[in-house]
Amino acid sequence: MANENHPINGLIDSALQNLRRLVDANTIIGQPIRAEDATIIPVSKVSFGFASGGSDLPTAKAGEPFGGGAGGGVTIQPLGFLVVQGGHVTLLQMNENKTTADRVVSLMPELVDKLGALLKKEKDPPQDPQA
Repeated sequence: MANENHPINGLIDSALQNLRRLVDANTIIGQPIRAEDATIIPVSKVSFGFASGGSDLPTAKAGEPFGGGAGGGVTIQPLGFLVVQGGHVTLLQMNENKTTADRVVSLMPELVDKLGALLKKEKDPPQDPQA
């Protein structure tokens, strides 16, 4: 039977709240930095792990003694920067592309720009040169 007031619940809640303070959306996609005619947005990879455990030892009083612990770890790795300049988005990576998947991800902003231009071109009627 689960006990909502069990000491392990407090350990887990405390550890998760501290991890939540470290990792939020601004950790992964950072605050935009404005520089002359460009906006630079840092991009990071966040990995974290969490573990908890406890043991109830037999005693005459219920709930005593309890032994437990919880902990977690966070790794934040800078990946690169999104550069928005002149209506175009470019990904500047910190490391060279190591796999095909990395290359596809790095080309995605350029692909989106080209598809947008192509769709706009098809949508607009051709101009009559004689008009």
